[in-house]
Amino acid sequence: MVAPVNIIVGSHVWIEDPGLAWIDGEVVKINGEEVHAHTTTGKTVVAKIANVFPKDMEALPGGVDDMTKLSYLHEPGVLQNLAMRYELNEIYTYTGNILIAVNPFQRLPHLYDTHMMEQYKGAGFGELSPHVFAIAEVAYRAMINEGKSNSILVSGESGAGKTETTKMLMRYLAYLGGRSGVEGRTVEQQVLESNPVLEAFGNAKTLRNNNSSRFGKFVELQFDRSGRISGAAVRTYLLERSRVCQISDPERNYHCFYMLCAAPPEEREKFKLGDPKSFHYLNQSKCYKLDGVDDTEEYLATRRAMDIVGISEEEQDAIFRVVAAILHLGNVEFAKGKEIDSSVLKDDKSRFHLDATAELLRCNAKSLEDALIKRAMITPEEVITKTLDPDSATGSRDALAKTIYSRLFDWLVDKINNSIGQDPNSKTIIGVLDIYGFESFKTNSFEQFCINFTNEKLQQHFNQHVFKMEQEDYTKEEINWSYIEFVDNKDVLELIEKKPGGVIALLDEACMFPKSTHETFAQKLYQTFKNSKRFTKPKLSRTSFAISHYAGEVTYQADLFLDKNKDYVVAEHQDLLIASSDTFVAGLFPRLAEETSSKTKFSSIGSRFKLQLQSLMETLNSTEPHYIRCVKPNNVLKPAIFENLNVIQQLRCGGVLEAIRISCAGYPTKRTFYDFLNRFGVLAPDVLDGNYDDKVACRMLLDKIGLKGYELGKTKVFLRAGQMAELDARRAEVLGNAARRIQRQSRTFIARKEFRALRGAAIALQSNCRGKLACNLYEEMRRQAAAVKIQKSFRGHIARESYLRIRHSAIAVQTALRGMVARNEFRLRKQMKAATIIQARLRSHLAHSYYKKLQKAALSTQCGWRSRVARKELRTLKMAARDTGALREAKDKLEKRVEELTWRLQLEKRQRTELEEAKAQEYAKQQEALQAMRLQVEEANAAVIREREAARKAIEEAPPVIKETPVLVEDTEKINSLTSEVEALKASLESERQAAENLRKAFSEAEARNSELATELENATRKADQLHESVQRLEEKLSNSESEIQVLRQQALAISPTSRTMPTRSKTMLLPRTPENGSLLNGETKTTPDMALAVREPESEEKPQKYLNEKQQENQDLLVKCISQNLGYAGGKPVAACVIYKCLLHWRSFEVERTSVFDRIIQTIASAIEVPDNNEVLAYWLSNSATLLLLLQRTLKATGAASLTPQRRRTTSASLFGRMSQGIRASPQSAGHSFLNRQALTKLDDLRQVEAKYPALLFKQQLTAFLEKIYGMIRDNLKKEISPLLGLCIQAPRTSRASLVKGRAQANAVAQQALIAHWQSIRKSLNSYLNLMKVNNAPPFLVRKVFTQIFSFINVQLFNSLLLRRECCSFSNGEYVKAGLAELEQWCGEASDEYAGSAWDELRHIRQAVGFLVIHQKPKKTLDEVTRDLCPVLSIQQLYRISTMYWDDKYGTHSVSSDVIANMRVMMTEDSNNAVSSSFLLDDDSSIPFTVEDISKSMQQVDVNDIEPPQLIRENSGFGFLLTRKEGSAS
Repeated sequence: MVAPVNIIVGSHVWIEDPGLAWIDGEVVKINGEEVHAHTTTGKTVVAKIANVFPKDMEALPGGVDDMTKLSYLHEPGVLQNLAMRYELNEIYTYTGNILIAVNPFQRLPHLYDTHMMEQYKGAGFGELSPHVFAIAEVAYRAMINEGKSNSILVSGESGAGKTETTKMLMRYLAYLGGRSGVEGRTVEQQVLESNPVLEAFGNAKTLRNNNSSRFGKFVELQFDRSGRISGAAVRTYLLERSRVCQISDPERNYHCFYMLCAAPPEEREKFKLGDPKSFHYLNQSKCYKLDGVDDTEEYLATRRAMDIVGISEEEQDAIFRVVAAILHLGNVEFAKGKEIDSSVLKDDKSRFHLDATAELLRCNAKSLEDALIKRAMITPEEVITKTLDPDSATGSRDALAKTIYSRLFDWLVDKINNSIGQDPNSKTIIGVLDIYGFESFKTNSFEQFCINFTNEKLQQHFNQHVFKMEQEDYTKEEINWSYIEFVDNKDVLELIEKKPGGVIALLDEACMFPKSTHETFAQKLYQTFKNSKRFTKPKLSRTSFAISHYAGEVTYQADLFLDKNKDYVVAEHQDLLIASSDTFVAGLFPRLAEETSSKTKFSSIGSRFKLQLQSLMETLNSTEPHYIRCVKPNNVLKPAIFENLNVIQQLRCGGVLEAIRISCAGYPTKRTFYDFLNRFGVLAPDVLDGNYDDKVACRMLLDKIGLKGYELGKTKVFLRAGQMAELDARRAEVLGNAARRIQRQSRTFIARKEFRALRGAAIALQSNCRGKLACNLYEEMRRQAAAVKIQKSFRGHIARESYLRIRHSAIAVQTALRGMVARNEFRLRKQMKAATIIQARLRSHLAHSYYKKLQKAALSTQCGWRSRVARKELRTLKMAARDTGALREAKDKLEKRVEELTWRLQLEKRQRTELEEAKAQEYAKQQEALQAMRLQVEEANAAVIREREAARKAIEEAPPVIKETPVLVEDTEKINSLTSEVEALKASLESERQAAENLRKAFSEAEARNSELATELENATRKADQLHESVQRLEEKLSNSESEIQVLRQQALAISPTSRTMPTRSKTMLLPRTPENGSLLNGETKTTPDMALAVREPESEEKPQKYLNEKQQENQDLLVKCISQNLGYAGGKPVAACVIYKCLLHWRSFEVERTSVFDRIIQTIASAIEVPDNNEVLAYWLSNSATLLLLLQRTLKATGAASLTPQRRRTTSASLFGRMSQGIRASPQSAGHSFLNRQALTKLDDLRQVEAKYPALLFKQQLTAFLEKIYGMIRDNLKKEISPLLGLCIQAPRTSRASLVKGRAQANAVAQQALIAHWQSIRKSLNSYLNLMKVNNAPPFLVRKVFTQIFSFINVQLFNSLLLRRECCSFSNGEYVKAGLAELEQWCGEASDEYAGSAWDELRHIRQAVGFLVIHQKPKKTLDEVTRDLCPVLSIQQLYRISTMYWDDKYGTHSVSSDVIANMRVMMTEDSNNAVSSSFLLDDDSSIPFTVEDISKSMQQVDVNDIEPPQLIRENSGFGFLLTRKEGSAS
């Protein structure tokens, strides 16, 4: 990384920080080579300009998915990009073709489900978001296309997620080329099942990880020529053998030792084990248990894993017996013997452990002791036995332990490979390498030295690959790269492995001399490498040395190098274990031909390590490599924590920064011509104004700037390190000048605006003052006018009051006089009206009473008859209940309901009767009272008339003067008395009238109550009808199912050999009298239909229907020939389906046991649709199949329904519910409709169901299958047609270069036209299929289903592409897609609901996602507004994905606020913890979305009688029945 040269005041830069690694700030001052910057934390920092790097202020908020796209490819830019993406749960990032995977420390199942694998299958590298599946896809496609083996190198430190990444790689490769393995397990499953075993024996706790792999694992997936997995193998490298004997605190030994010590008591007792603290190989560290890990459970899990792998119980016992023996062997201690340089067992405890070791290894204890403390030296004369001193004996013991454990681990690997199975004929493999990463601790020993040596080797391989990729990129772009130097670590490797003179060679040499110590070894290193730049000697240390690795300098302590490197292969040890009585132990040490028992061969772990590493590199060099670098973001192993220092260290250790250095040595900045002109076009607007090619324009722009050293490729601009910063500085200057010009214009505008405001204020003040004076003058004038108006109004008021008083008096007098006359007239009319009302009410009451009596009698008669019918039906149903046990409960409930309704009806009748009686009695009383009153009134009137006549006669006869006064007095008294009597009668009449009114109100209330009860009864009747219909349908289905089962059973009996013995059976059987079989006499014989069928079947066997009448055969041939042609449609009905149906019905083909006509029809349909791309033929047969299936569905009835379920049929035809509903609904008004109903039923008898036999039922099933197949073919053809167009519709085309300067309106219009063209092509395809369906009269129901599924497919494809491609989640792209969706909406409107249905609703996901992309002010939206108002259909995972991938390429706005993003992340975590599926991709539904019942319900009845027969069969006499209806109508 080259120091920047264009840092100026105001530049945004990155500055080194001890706590955060890098921190951003703004340069405020430059003093020579020093830069003063104000950081975002508020501090002012001074740094050297060489350590300051520019920051890209135009970087996307979500980072870039490929770090080669960074404007500034340097360490802080890489770190910031990873941090931004990790914050958004984007854990994968490319660096060229290298994948960086940051461990999220949480479950992200949506990244690894089947939907995601389907998306990456076949996708080009870089086309979709970075993913581990993309690396596996590239490796697999390269292997298939080039026929060369590939390897994927997964590296990283402990806890970075290497093992999980390896699992995902194998899972995807198994998805691409997997096949079933042994016992139904895939190769990938078998490899993964071996992981627990290898982890138990090869993993241990280190400083940074509780489950660190201490060996390298290379998984070979072997493929055959067709690209299918044919086998697999697990190769292990570089097992850390020294850990068996020596561990550092707080690390642990291999897991298997602690598991065995925590085994069940009987296991521990068998192996004589106890607490881990009691064993020397384990108590060197104080760490015995891991947090959250139960060693007992792990032991049992390991045993189960061994069972799965195929290790037998005996082999498992032998394995753990060897592990226990190693533990006991470590507790064998030695003391000085009596002789010089001799040793003996230290104490009885050592003797116990020695005996235990011998017992577990099944060897002689004395031989084991001699093998540990003695050595045999062979001379030409004799064999000399030499004893070892205690230190040498201890070394011999440790060497034996390491050898046994190493051989045991190798045996496990071989066993696993044998279990998986390998393909010796495989020519290509994909290898996945999972190996430990670079390590640098406070104390680094021999293990870290070997590990770092391995990583140096792999880094050299990695550097060569990166440089090769750079070369390929330069060569592809045809630029000059010959002067670029290659960054190599060859000097470090020579320092370590050079022979002679390397560190390993010097270490082996020191181990071969008994007198060597770690001090002498260190001094030898100091002398040998004193001039090496990579080797340094730390101060104040005599045994430490430091090596400058690619990832940094590491200081090693040489104190234990010699002890850990020794790995003698002792002949005594070999002979001892070969002689073991345990075949397992003896098998671990096979005798080699070149070995003899008389020599001891020196071997060191370092040399062995070097050889294995060389073998691994040879394997890798023979394959095409791919790299995945795993990163652990924090040391606390928790999600959402990104520690910059930790990540930077891992990037250095993983070689990522080394790859960046290689890129910086050449052309670190690469930009396409379009992007370069888009960013730096402002530096030379005149270049953009010209009509130049992009490459020419870039060259002219760079030449005008005066930039040197750049290169122009075929598609990209290549810039040297620092040139991007120089261009940005010039661009910032141009933009700054433009900004200052804009500010100047803005300030001028603001000043002018303020002046105009002051001037307007002065004018407004003057206007207000003048207006105020005018208002005062107007107010005075208004007051004067108001006074005059008040005077005028007052005078008029006085005059009006005087006139009104006079007028009121006159009117009052007139009113009084007229009122007196009117009251007299009113009184007379009132009396006459009262008499008229009394007469009318009386007559009405009489007529109403008579009507109620008739109604009551009719209801009583009806209720009695219905009750009788109901009781009869109830008895019938009770008898039928024994056959219909499945419906017993429903019928009981309905009977209870009927009884309840009957009881309520009885109660209502009783209440109505009582009310009628009460009303009749009250009416009689009122009638009597009224009659009496009427008599009294008549008598009174007669008396008054008589009195008047008498008075008149008396007046006429008497003298006028003498008798005038008495007569007048007497008449007046009589009149008064009569008037009082009349008044009394009126009062009595009024009381009677009031009583009658009360009765009338009570009667009205009773009538209202009756109407309510009648309504409830009608509702109950309706419910009973519905239940009755449901029961009837269930009975029919059950009957049909039983009939089909019976037919199938009969067919099976007819085919089976046992059916031939049926004639010997009895033709009759005795049936007792039961409710199921009706009223039979006891012992009366009854031949059942089943038995009759069994009796007739032998006859059919003897005379099978293998041939038909010749005439019938000719008719069938003619029919098949006819329907093989396109017969077209008549009146919107398919002719072929109607002709087939009428012929089959006339020939009674549905009712025969055997016929070939059905098979021939099916074969005709199958041959017609053999060409899947002929949509016209498919649509024709879709219409015919649907119509024919509808006719069959409504006509065919499974045979045997009458014989198998006679009681059920009686229940259906004369059920309680049917008769009750008919009786309840019956009324006098409905009697007139009975004749019409009988006529309708007679007409429907033409469509009565036919009892179908097995061939007809099979034909119906086959026809259903063909209908579904044709539907699927039409739908899939349309999908294939629009799929390429959908890929073009999801992303908007780029605007032309002219839009960069001249504006975007015209360019956007052109782009929109191009995009709409694709959508219009889709619309054209939809119209084509719709018109084809309409022409062929396809049922609208099926057309709706087709387009609903097509729109669902469009929704899935567009939505998934939007979520997987970041470039699609932009504002302008949302506008383009929205415009395209408007085309589909317009199509749905034109197609109408009859054919489009709910298709538009299927696009709800993409519609809401696009709506989110194009809304403004996203940062102001809350989570509730987004989830409830904007995108209620989208899941939180989908919203999070869109929100984090969104970028505004039009206005530069941001996505939703960080708080909303944080809340989404919390909700996603909760969903993940609750095991809720978090996949953000949609799945395409390719099922058949309808059933035969749906078709039957949705299609209209087809009248087949009006169909004209085709010309081919019109003149044939055998098809005359097709003309019957027409001839009949003509005659």
